[in-house]
Amino acid sequence: MIYLDHNATTPLDPAVLEAMLPYLREHHGNPSSVHAAGQAARRGIDRARRQVAELVGASESEVTFTSGGSEADNLALAGVMQAAVAASEPARRELIVSRIEHPAVLEHAAALEARGFVVRRLEVTAAGLVDPEALRALVCEQTALVSVMLANNDVGTLQPVAELASIAHARGARFHTDAVQAAGKVAVDMGALGVDLLSLSAHKIYGPKGVGALVLRRDVALEPQVRGGAQEMRRRAGTENVAGIVGFGAAAELARARLGEDAPRVAALRDRLEQLLAERIPSVTFHGDRQRRLGNTASCGFAGAAGEALVMNLDLGGYCVSVGSACASGKREASHVLQAMGVSDELALSTLRFSLGRQTSAADVEGVVEALVPVVARLREASARAGDRRAAS
Repeated sequence: MIYLDHNATTPLDPAVLEAMLPYLREHHGNPSSVHAAGQAARRGIDRARRQVAELVGASESEVTFTSGGSEADNLALAGVMQAAVAASEPARRELIVSRIEHPAVLEHAAALEARGFVVRRLEVTAAGLVDPEALRALVCEQTALVSVMLANNDVGTLQPVAELASIAHARGARFHTDAVQAAGKVAVDMGALGVDLLSLSAHKIYGPKGVGALVLRRDVALEPQVRGGAQEMRRRAGTENVAGIVGFGAAAELARARLGEDAPRVAALRDRLEQLLAERIPSVTFHGDRQRRLGNTASCGFAGAAGEALVMNLDLGGYCVSVGSACASGKREASHVLQAMGVSDELALSTLRFSLGRQTSAADVEGVVEALVPVVARLREASARAGDRRAAS
């Protein structure tokens, strides 16, 4: 099985598993306990907090561990918006998000809107970029928080976050970025980006599922969303997932060490993939900005060939890729990201996302194109025949 769906999740690195095993087998103490067993667990968390902080240029005290990137996003949005109200700032009840954010941001923004907060949504260009001038026109004295992801999970477009954060700060608003897809693929530095809050997830950087982090500057007021204990500096109650957090830390350290090696190699493979697709398959559409993007992601539209059918045929051939669409209640819907970029539903539903990773080889790239060529031709031919039958009837 050739795995080309790393934006969905990454395989657990063997070194990460080795780091976790002692905390699954031996160090079973509660990290809040003062005895030796508890303190052994605490040391594992402390080391991981340092490793995660170093990945994004933060300090240890700024890292709050969560159950994943989605919880980190939820905590950022709800925590900041509620804190703004609690701090006697009723005028700052406005949240700004882009239309291509992860559902963890978009759906929580909608929930906050239903509770009386004002939510404004930034449009994007055809390349999936937020125009800084669009934010400048939207942000105002009532804005408490702006949330724009660093890298898009569907098309890989990288946003001008540093410029956007500066615009938000000029109006006194905080800035949050979902860096889940960016970390480990591009250099991420909170200081250089100028952001106040940043979300991460372990399983996107070859760590375990079920653990993430919200990294926030010390002066950011945040209302906890999970209460019942003093864990995580009182930002997020509950006994920590020690083994998962240790794995997250190991994955973060490994990602930081390997970035200079992994990123250019994977980007070259992505470029080769797109070159082969353009050469071998007629009428391929490449989505997203061609310059400002992740090196591992290729979003490709194959008009006339249903994306789900492409995925299933490739799966039978031993290749794992994903569609540029989502399933909701059994009904296929076009990707909200592609829709926001102005892509037609028909093309969006014929889009595949290839996301390469640490283990991807040149043979994998050449093989998936070889497998895809006859599948696209066959599906397009079947679609054309079906169209002819409809026209004749």
